Amino acid sequence: MKKIISTSNEFIKKRLTAIKLLFILSVLIFVIIEVGRIFKDINGNQVRQSLESQSTESIILMLVIGFIAVLPMMVYDFVMVKFLPEKYSWRYILQSGWITNTITNIAGFGGLLGASLRANFYSKNASKKQVLFAISKIALFLVAGLSLYCWVSLGMIFGLNIGPQFGQYWVWLLLGGLYFPIVFIITKTKDSEFFADLTLGRELTLILGSSLEWGSAGLFFIYIGFMMNVDTSSLVAVFPLFIIASIIGVVSMIPGGLGSFDVFMILGLQTLGVNDGTAVIWLLFYRLFYYIFPFLVGVALFIKDSGSRINEYLKGLPVMLLSRVAHLILVLFFYVTGVVLLLASTVPEFTYANPIIRQLYPYTFYFIHQMSNIFLAFLMIGIGRGIESKVKRAYWPMVIFVVMGIINTLWHDFSISLLIFLSIILICALLSKQIFYRERFEYSWGRLLIDGSIFAGTFILYTIVGFFNMPEFHYTGKVPDVFLFPSEKIWLSGFLGLLLAVVILWVTFTYLSRKDKRFCEQEFPADRVKNVIDTYGGNEVSHLAYLRDKNVYFYQNEGQDEVFFLYQKKSNKLVVMGEPVGNPEFIRAAIDKFIVDADVEGMELVFYEVDAQLTMMLHEVGFDFIKTGEEGFVRVAEIELAGKKRRSERALMNKFEREHYTFAMIEPPYSKETIQELKEISDSWLKGQSEKGFSLGFFDEYYLNQAPIAVINDAEGRKVAFATMMPTGNHEVLSIDLMRYNRETAPSGIMDKIFISLFQQAKEDGYEFFDMGMAPLSNVGASKFSFVEEKTAHLIYEYGYRFYGFQGLKKYKDKYVTEWHPKYISFRKRSSIAFTLLQILAVVNQKRVSSKKAKTPIFILKNFLRNSR
Repeated sequence: MKKIISTSNEFIKKRLTAIKLLFILSVLIFVIIEVGRIFKDINGNQVRQSLESQSTESIILMLVIGFIAVLPMMVYDFVMVKFLPEKYSWRYILQSGWITNTITNIAGFGGLLGASLRANFYSKNASKKQVLFAISKIALFLVAGLSLYCWVSLGMIFGLNIGPQFGQYWVWLLLGGLYFPIVFIITKTKDSEFFADLTLGRELTLILGSSLEWGSAGLFFIYIGFMMNVDTSSLVAVFPLFIIASIIGVVSMIPGGLGSFDVFMILGLQTLGVNDGTAVIWLLFYRLFYYIFPFLVGVALFIKDSGSRINEYLKGLPVMLLSRVAHLILVLFFYVTGVVLLLASTVPEFTYANPIIRQLYPYTFYFIHQMSNIFLAFLMIGIGRGIESKVKRAYWPMVIFVVMGIINTLWHDFSISLLIFLSIILICALLSKQIFYRERFEYSWGRLLIDGSIFAGTFILYTIVGFFNMPEFHYTGKVPDVFLFPSEKIWLSGFLGLLLAVVILWVTFTYLSRKDKRFCEQEFPADRVKNVIDTYGGNEVSHLAYLRDKNVYFYQNEGQDEVFFLYQKKSNKLVVMGEPVGNPEFIRAAIDKFIVDADVEGMELVFYEVDAQLTMMLHEVGFDFIKTGEEGFVRVAEIELAGKKRRSERALMNKFEREHYTFAMIEPPYSKETIQELKEISDSWLKGQSEKGFSLGFFDEYYLNQAPIAVINDAEGRKVAFATMMPTGNHEVLSIDLMRYNRETAPSGIMDKIFISLFQQAKEDGYEFFDMGMAPLSNVGASKFSFVEEKTAHLIYEYGYRFYGFQGLKKYKDKYVTEWHPKYISFRKRSSIAFTLLQILAVVNQKRVSSKKAKTPIFILKNFLRNSR
């Protein structure tokens, strides 16, 4: 037997958390069943009519006083914790006490549920014996106050002749009154371990708490009768009736005496001259304001407390799932409600005839009239967009909107089903609070397309409806049923609502989209960029920072810059150019921090032209990818002009040597004359076309002065071609950016002359590779198993030669390239690939000007007009 007991104890200890969770779930199920039973017996129309018979002030007073009347029950819990070793905060005791007492009132289960809940809340660092003793001591005094009031009732009936008709129940009052003296005598005379810590002070506190509990309940019942204008002469006699009914309810072991208490009270009130209808409403108010509403708050607190325990046990997964579900419900509710209200206001005949919309309409908000419906429908769509984007600023407007909508809707059309549905919406709003974390709202192209279509579609549809309902049209043709409208005046009211909706949408999105300070235009941090490159080395794109057409995001560790990213903002995307630059040890941490910071500001990251290693790293943190081409590298040690393979290149170099064309490297800073010479070459090469940027350099004096430039001079010493170097911060890869020649004076083959000379220079300087740059769309979508997007890109590669020489560029570079490395675009999953690619194209193909500081609106306008001509 000892072995069995020991094994059982060990089994329970190992699974104690699971057993507690099972208990919590069983309580929830039991409570849900009880709530369902109670609501099933409540007639919605009767509740609505009863509430409508009272003024708003009286309902609020009954609600507040009902909650106050429940408060004395908390005394039991504040005394109980004194019998236990653990110290609890007053907030915890108040919450636990409210949960225990309000749920026990509705579903007491013979006191077992209350005892079980207290054991669950107050068992920390206490033995089973201590908890059992504490609960038992509290249980002894739960009806002590009721027992005292039995003696008060006997005095009222037989001493003061108040409610003499209830004298026939003296036996109930006498037996009930004997309970307290017996308990008090036993606790003071019996010497046992059980009563050792039950001091006189604690006992008096429990008696006072019980007296206040039953007294406040009885007085609250009488107060409701007073608010219902029941004859005041009979109200005093209600108190002994209430005590007798409570004694019968306690004996029946039914929580709150449901059934037995109600029947006895109705019969007793009849003897006091109160008719059945009034008595039923009286009891209904008492149940609502003393039991139901406090109980609903208790259930909410219990779910919150139990949820936190379950959530802790399951490592936060339940809260995450629940918040997401609540968030999804809110987004759907706001959008569906907004759209349904719009349809009901613009095409009412269609709305009422459509069975789906007709079913949804009762479960939306009810507002005053058509203009307010249109106005508030767009407001709901605007707030709904903020909810969908999880913007913190959208949370409290959403809660206020939901509460006001619920009050207004229920006031006009009360029903139990609607009350439950809107309560679920409110609960979802409260549960979803933690999911709102973003600081601002940023419109994506997809969202803008949807919301713009809703507004534009509504405006067009409303205009069509107005046209069909013009008196002139009525005379010439039949109006389609779907376009019938009540009157021109109502239509005009709705049209004004649409105009106001433009303003409210602008105000809403301005409120949600506060100025972005973190990712706005910034001064170029030249010193910080140079320091990171000098300390940790750069890469193939680090030198592009000096174009100053991109913003720079720095990751710091202990106040020291470790990594930086180059990016440009387009809509809600931060398009990052290439791989991050800096300390390899912090690359992953820097990416994580950048993603979080961008996400908080409502932005998404898109990485453009990144290598396979970074692509896989990004894939691990929720990014998808698509191949965009290949980058060619020349192993310079393998480039030899001797032999048959390089015969044509050797002949070309000999030709340039005979014609006295020379290669030279010039160092910054450059004189104005040198810059002017280079600009003439650049302008000739551009032939009036605008320059691109982002992933490519453009002619900018500041940019050119950051690195050496390779130039080709003719026999007279004039420059005919140049290539700007792109230092990578290491001695492994040499790269160039701008490569331009004078179309009028440079001979054919000049590009090969530049490349071969650079290969030779790279070899002399000890470089291993020369970066030839990208071959866009090369080897993209070539496999039959490739993504659809990549197959589409492959078709562009095969047949897009009229727009861009994809294959020609690849073929030219193949003459020298010894290694091709794949490059990718990496973007957040669930992002639209089409919009993402369009946004990248908008960034890459953006027309550039020579200086970032010159990008004033007037300059851009002049540049646009000049290019247009």
